[in-house]
Amino acid sequence: MGTVKKKFFKGLLLGLLIIILAVSWLAFGDRGFIYLYKKDKERQEYLDRIQKLEAANNELKDEIDRLHNDREYIETTAREEFDMVKKNEVIYRFTKDEK
Repeated sequence: MGTVKKKFFKGLLLGLLIIILAVSWLAFGDRGFIYLYKKDKERQEYLDRIQKLEAANNELKDEIDRLHNDREYIETTAREEFDMVKKNEVIYRFTKDEK
């Protein structure tokens, strides 16, 4: 009976060792679970970046459309960005006195 138990435990230990090695390889190998997790995280970051860029692109398209079609928006933009004034218009600028 002693030899049967020894063979059984040796077989059990060998099986456990093989299972541990297989799980380790699946988790930490070149294309293991950790690698896949990192790649999925990286993919999600790219998708978030794409979504932000698409939103910014849509805002720019809206602004282009307004610049082509909305005269009031053109006037407001010209006044704000280029300090333009209408004919016979006076602009007063006040500065803060530093004491």
